[in-house]
Amino acid sequence: MVNADTLVARLAADRARADARLETLFARREVADARLEAAMRHGVLVGGKRLRPVLVYAAGRALGADDAELDAPAAALELIHAYSLVHDDLPAMDDDDLRRGQPTVHRAYDEATAILAGDALQALAFEVLAETAHPRLPAMIATLAHAAGRDGMVAGQALDLAAVGGHPDVTALATMHRHKTGALIRAAVRLGGLVAVADDDPRLAALARYAEAIGLAFQVHDDVLDVTGDTETLGKASGADAARAKPTYPSLLGLEGARARADELVEEGVASLAPLGEAAAPLAELARYMIERDH
Repeated sequence: MVNADTLVARLAADRARADARLETLFARREVADARLEAAMRHGVLVGGKRLRPVLVYAAGRALGADDAELDAPAAALELIHAYSLVHDDLPAMDDDDLRRGQPTVHRAYDEATAILAGDALQALAFEVLAETAHPRLPAMIATLAHAAGRDGMVAGQALDLAAVGGHPDVTALATMHRHKTGALIRAAVRLGGLVAVADDDPRLAALARYAEAIGLAFQVHDDVLDVTGDTETLGKASGADAARAKPTYPSLLGLEGARARADELVEEGVASLAPLGEAAAPLAELARYMIERDH
């Protein structure tokens, strides 16, 4: 089990830090379009676990990075994640009415505004990252772009849409989720690492193996929660995957089989952290938290 008190305190502090950085992006500025700005705020600042920023901070600290240097990549990752959720919820995608316990952006505003808000959040992510003066900025921008695009998250969404009503095997399902969910989790860990060390540092390879495993574990547990959770706790409609005939780990492996697979993946990820020693303990705790959370 995760050291609950320590982890809760750390998560709260990192979420607050990420939220504060995100808030600054909408404060004290001349707004070109108030409705667009409000929709963007709704997509980013109304709740959220902030898992990806938390991973940026944890990975960076494990290699000796300073928190202030991690703020920009942490915010950029969350902006990309937020844009993806705004678009994922659209009628042409998953057609969801609820996100983080609130109406989705296209329900709170309208579909066209939601599309534009997502576009603007994606652009803002690269603006935030590009404004840093880090010596490895090109590698960081390339990491974010690759994770978000045609070989990462967007490809995963395309594979997800194509799988609705189909019967992929576990390998095909894992491929889809390694793109849709896993790509940004891998990017979070890599970005945190790149703040601290050069891209040929062997510890980045260890972090990559960790992120690959926990990214898939996160999605397996998400599939389990869609079966076992309730709408109020999840902050989104429970049972949505089954209602849309989407293939999931519980549908392929059974509920207990899916839980066992998540456990295996987390242990694989934790084992990958060995080259980092005790500095990686918070990352190990985060991995276990991912399959113990209730939303």
